[in-house]
Parts: sequence; C-alpha cells; structure tokens
Amino acid sequence: METALNRRSFLRVTGLAGGGMLVASYFDVAEILAQGPPGATPPPPLLPGSFIKIAPDGIVTIVAKNPEVGQGIKTSLPMIIADELDVDWKDVRFEQADLDPVRYGPQSAAGSGATPTNWTPLRQVGAGARQMLIAAAAQTWNVPATELTTASGKVVHAATKRTLGYGELSARAATLTPPDPQTLKLKDPKDYTIIGKPIPGVDNAAIVTGKPIFSIDFTVPNMLYAVFEKCPVFGGKAVSANLDEIKAMPGVRHAFIVPGTPVLTGLVSGVAIVADSYWQARTARQKLQVQWDEGATAQQSSTGFAQRALELSTQPPANTLRTDGNLEMAFQSAAKVVEAAYSYPFLSHAPLEPQNTVAHFANGKLEVWAPSQLPAAGRTAVVNALGIQETDITWHLMKGGGGFGRRLTNDYAIEAAWIAREVGVPVKVLWTREDDMRHDHYRPAGFHFLKAGVDQSGNLVAYRNHFVTFGQGTQYATAANLGGSEFPATFAPNLGMYASVMPLGVPTGFMRAPGTNGYSWVFQSFIDEVAHAAGKDPLQFRLDILAMPRVNPGTPRPGPGEVDPARVRGVLELVREKSGWGTRKPAAGRALGVAFQFSHRGYFAEVAEVSVDAANKVKVHKVWVAADIGSQIINPSMAVNEVQGSVIEALSSLMSWEITIDRGRAVESNFHQYQPVRIAQAPPEIQVDFKITDNPPTGLGEPALPPAIGAVVNAIFAATGKRIRSLPLAKQGYSWA
Repeated sequence: METALNRRSFLRVTGLAGGGMLVASYFDVAEILAQGPPGATPPPPLLPGSFIKIAPDGIVTIVAKNPEVGQGIKTSLPMIIADELDVDWKDVRFEQADLDPVRYGPQSAAGSGATPTNWTPLRQVGAGARQMLIAAAAQTWNVPATELTTASGKVVHAATKRTLGYGELSARAATLTPPDPQTLKLKDPKDYTIIGKPIPGVDNAAIVTGKPIFSIDFTVPNMLYAVFEKCPVFGGKAVSANLDEIKAMPGVRHAFIVPGTPVLTGLVSGVAIVADSYWQARTARQKLQVQWDEGATAQQSSTGFAQRALELSTQPPANTLRTDGNLEMAFQSAAKVVEAAYSYPFLSHAPLEPQNTVAHFANGKLEVWAPSQLPAAGRTAVVNALGIQETDITWHLMKGGGGFGRRLTNDYAIEAAWIAREVGVPVKVLWTREDDMRHDHYRPAGFHFLKAGVDQSGNLVAYRNHFVTFGQGTQYATAANLGGSEFPATFAPNLGMYASVMPLGVPTGFMRAPGTNGYSWVFQSFIDEVAHAAGKDPLQFRLDILAMPRVNPGTPRPGPGEVDPARVRGVLELVREKSGWGTRKPAAGRALGVAFQFSHRGYFAEVAEVSVDAANKVKVHKVWVAADIGSQIINPSMAVNEVQGSVIEALSSLMSWEITIDRGRAVESNFHQYQPVRIAQAPPEIQVDFKITDNPPTGLGEPALPPAIGAVVNAIFAATGKRIRSLPLAKQGYSWA
C-alpha cells in the first residue's frame, strides 16, 4: 500500500538558526485512513516530522526514521529522499531518529513494510523541498521557475548559465509557502541518480573497524550493570533467593526479586542483580540460589506435543479454515491419492547481539536506549508494566546486531525500565547468550497432516491439510496460526484446510518471514510429492496449478495478503530460465529442486542444486533466486545481500536449528547446540535475479527465506529418492559435506 500526499496534506518548511532550511511534513489523518485496503489496519498517520536539514554550506542531513537491525533501512530510506531532492550522496549526512510517531509516522523493523509504507511519502518530502529551492532561486534571479532545473545540490538557470547551491538558497526557501503536494512532479525513474544504485551502508565503515555503534556498546555516565535471572521453566515465579549473600559480594549494589506479570513475552518473574561492572554482576549471579515455583508448564515437552499432535490428527479437526467443492467425493474418484505427515520444531531467533537496554528513571521520567524493532509497542509495554505516562518516556532507537523478529517483543527493555526505577540511576541490562536462547519467544513448532488427489491426467483435484498447532479454542498462540488462503487454496477445485490446537505454556513470537518460514517448505515439498505421483515435472506442475481457474478467490484488492498468480508464474518462469531447469543436465551426482512463496508482498521462486553422498552429507552447490518486489530496487547491493542472507539463514533452520522443550524449559543454550551454517557450508554461489514489474516497490527482509528450504529438500529427493518430512535434517541423519 502506498501513502500519498494530497491537497489536505502539506509540507512545512522553517528556518534553522544561523540560516538554512528544515523540511517537515504533514499527512492528513483522513487521507491515510481512506487509503487502506478494506479490512486492513492502516498505519499511524504521518504528522509533523523533520526529515531534511539543509545547512548554509550545502550539507544535507536526512533523518533515518526507522530502527536499523541490519536490514539496511538507515541507508535506503534516506536514499529515497536524497534522490528526489536532487543532491549528491557525498553531501548527505545522517541522523537516527528517536521514537516519535507523531513526527515521523510508523517506526518499525517488521513485516518488510518500511519500503511500501514510505516509498511515496518520502519521495514527496524530497520533491517538495526541491520545488521550494527552485522557487527561492526564481525569486533571487527574477526568472520563471519553469526555466530552472536542479542537479547535484544546485539550482541551474541554463539560459544564463547561472547556478546557486542549495545552501545559498536554504534560508530564503524556508520563508516560502510550501507547494501543494498535488503539484509535485516526482522524478521519472530514468532520471534517478541514487535510487537503483549500489550504495554501501552508511554504517559499514564503522562496523568493519569495530566502532562502538551497536546497542550492546552503548554506555552513559554513572551507569550500573544489571543481570536478570529468570525461572528456567516458562511462567515460573521466584519465591525466595539468597539476596543477603549476593548483596555482600564485591561491587554489588542491589539484589531483589522482580514479581513479574502473567504475560510470557513481557516482564516475567526473576531476580535482578545490579553491580558496578558487568563482570561483578555476572560473578554474583553464579552464586545465586533461587527457589522457584515452576508452575504448570513444567509438564510440557516437545515429545508430548508430537504425541498429542498425532492423536489430534486422527480426530475431527476443531477449526475449519477453508473448504471448497466436495472434498470426499473428489478423493473417491481420484486416480491417485498421496498422504504424508510433516513437522517442524520450535526455533530461536539467535541474533548475534544478545538482548540489552540502558534505562534511566529520575524525577518521574524514564529514558530508554534499546535496539527494539517495535519501539512504540515497547513504550506501551513499559507504560503497562510500570504504570507511568507515555509522555514521561523518551525512547532512543539503537542499532541492533540482528533481530529476525526477536526484538519485536520488548521484554529486555521492560526489565531495564523496572530495574532502573528501583535503583534510581542509569542501568544497563545485558543478557548472556544462554539467556537469549533459553528465554526466547520462539518460532512455534507445527504439524501438518496432508492428503491430495490427482485425476487420470495428473491434474490436482483434491487437497486436504489438518494443521495441528498451539492455542486455545479458536485463539492461536502468537505466530502459530495458518490462514486458509495458502497455496494451493483458490486453485484446487476441492479443498479443505483445517486446524486443531493444543495448550502451550512456552512463549512464541514472530520470526523472519513469520508463518511461511515454517509451513512453506511443507506445502512446497508435499506438492513435489503430488507432482511425482502424477508423473509431472515439479516446476511445470506448479505452473499448471497456478493456471487453473480460481475458486472463490474473494474480492481482488491490493495488500500483503492477496496473491497474484501471474506474478508467481513470472518468478517461476524466470528461475526456470536462469537455472536451466529442464534444459541443463546437472553434473553427476547432483539434482535440482524448486519451490516458491508469496510472502510479505514479495514473490520468490528458488532452485537449488544439491548433491548427497553415501554418508548422507549434503552439499548445496548453487541456489538461483528469482524475485518480484515491484518496479524499483532501491539499493541493489543491499537487496542482493538481503536475499543471500535469507537463503543462508534458511539453510541453518534446514539442517540443525531446533529448540527442544523438556519439562517446560529449553534444552539448547548456545551455538554449540544450535549451529548456524558456517561459511564453508554455505552455497558457493547464490544467484539473484529481480523481475521488474509494474507494481509498487515492496520490502525484502523476509520473503526470500521460505522457498530456500523447500528447494533444497526437493533437490535431496531428486538426488536420493528419499522424502524429507521432518526438520531439522540433522535429526534424520544428514550433515553438511
């Protein structure tokens, strides 16, 4: 969804002290609300927000409004403004915004939404400022504005060969009436000088030279360090602890029990230790002895969940997600029927930077420095936990060392705020790797019981999925739900999508490509099974299904939940061409697998070339990725990096990632038990090809991940004849070559 400025919305331009120009923007609330697709929750309206500062020397400072957790948004959003403003990138400087949705609009790193939300508004901010500068030059030279152009931070009058730099014009421009946004002429893409160019990340140099730019590096004067011991069983409570002994240890200033709240993803019960240094706090923690009330979740386990899922699969489903046609009759008349059960485990997000936050509570005011992906939600959570006013909280956006969805929930920030209020001085809460992995909000496990039928011609005629997941009644655990429109829904003439749930005391949350990161490979692998049973080429079988008449597709409307079959076919055909599928014979011992997914507005199809030796050692030789994310790739360098990183992360969850629940607690605690893909195990080549289409640009942080898993497992089948129906592969006896 694009958000555009109209006549009820406008730019605000003011002067800077000492000369210069400050550009802000207003977005009309009613206009924003009117643009959302039916039934969609619109983004918060973008109201006054300072985005551009033009100094008298011509240096342009652009505010980076969203959290940066490695996805490159601190670079790409300013690129949009700078190109429409028509300045040289070398003359641009950057400021990270604090949390202020009234000034900057929605500020989040979630759902691959930054580009589609900000594409048009930020172009209009830049174009509006450029038009103001042209008007100032027209007044200065007493010539028509239509005779003027801009380039490289200058206004040009070609007839007289005169130029004026933006810095020379900024003070005068700040006194002019902003233009009606409907009069703004945005650049033709062929004239872009920054958008579409591979621009290094604005923090790259600082990162590779080890500058302290991440949240974990941040300190303030007179700061103390805190560690927080939580019950190993989720939902457990601290009853008592040897607090007097802990407080007597060197450097320890405070030790106390935090009662917590019932919200598993919020402030949980535990023991806080605050000391002069992190080492002193951690040393004291090793002596901590806590009596816990473990609670009911101590009875839950991964083994128990799998057993219960199998039991539920034999019973009538509790919930109906979607039905079309006459499923039972279609199965009875099908020429071939395929049945299979698939499952996948809980996953930890495992960002390289563990959770951390600095907080300072003084005189009823709270200041927070946190690497949150959803800072506005974090502020609300702190308000609810501490009972203070939102207006009494200042929240600074810190650079996060990865997030992948873990920093969408803000428990670490709530802990810091609570502890800071108790001690009255600045406090930094720092988690260990073990804290981060054993107290994550996990990608939920899932169990799928599938059945499909094809007719004599090998056409898909029936499809059924009984999905067993977590929740209560019709309420699903966070990120555990499945919609009724996932492929092949709306294409299979006879279809049933069902779900049953079981109770869960383990906290779950959204992980990169939520939902599809779990079930995409299930559906794409099962479709491969059906294609094989039908005697069809797996890629062509997908294309054939996508060409079938739609069944109750609903009212077409824009939005992240509506799939466009033509765009899916487009990326499948592109990846077929680029990989040589069907025309190129892989090297001896190798085979190809294919998968696709529509996720977070992005259309991706991927082919993997894989070999498996006699010892079940897997080598992914190459992955081809075909992507349709709209009409414009803002930063090709970062776009390719995002896709390649998605593929590699997918391979980690494919081979070895699993969080095992035993007696209500997570077994895995660090990377020795939860191993990511190493450099030597990654594909030597991941080829990325973008299919440019006439659609608004969309995000890229998530949609490339899901198809990679399906492509590899399907290639393993093609190479070995063995189907993979449960992850991770390591539990099935596989390893990396």
